[in-house]
Amino acid sequence: MNLALFDLDNTLLAGDSDFEWAQFLIGQHVLDREVYEARNLEFYEQYKAGTLDIHEFLDFQLKPLSRHPRSQLDAWHSEFMAKKIKRLIAPGAHKLIEQHMLNGDLCVIITATNSFVTAPIAQILGIIHLIATEPEQKDGEFTGQVSGIPCFREGKITRLESWLDQRNLTWLSFLESWFYSDSLNDLPLLNKVTHPVAVDPDPTLRRHAEKNGWPIISLR
Repeated sequence: MNLALFDLDNTLLAGDSDFEWAQFLIGQHVLDREVYEARNLEFYEQYKAGTLDIHEFLDFQLKPLSRHPRSQLDAWHSEFMAKKIKRLIAPGAHKLIEQHMLNGDLCVIITATNSFVTAPIAQILGIIHLIATEPEQKDGEFTGQVSGIPCFREGKITRLESWLDQRNLTWLSFLESWFYSDSLNDLPLLNKVTHPVAVDPDPTLRRHAEKNGWPIISLR
């Protein structure tokens, strides 16, 4: 059996669902534009530069979830999927996923974006396994805090290895492994797999891929 790992934002999606979710809430007048838009842009630039403080960002990203009942959040998310996400699915995403599924590979989306935002996206992409940053919940409602280790940078490796262990699997369970990503933030996990693939990469990842002879592809 082989393992195929997929980053989500700017990889399978031609955009960032984390960023777009905040922008959607601003557009719905759930978040104040003057307060939140500049901060959202600032965090996004930090992410692209590889300087993001993940805990500071998660405080910003998860707090709004705690201010509204889950039923209202789910309703907003359905609208978010229809208006924002479906048009962001990269044209080549389904074909790439299908190729690995036809080969019988274990396919997993692994993303720093929280599971509330990403679980419905994984579903429409046809991937049942999702490893994401987990928002803390109490009695079915979000607390605004993160649960466990954020699925970011080295945390992706920790979360993946824990996920595999729960299924009595390890890296040695797989003959080959792939990871598809656009981001310099994913270099720790890209360096762990047998087939790292740069997808529409940022400049830092592109340079690293070219230096190391990694494939560079586009799904757009």
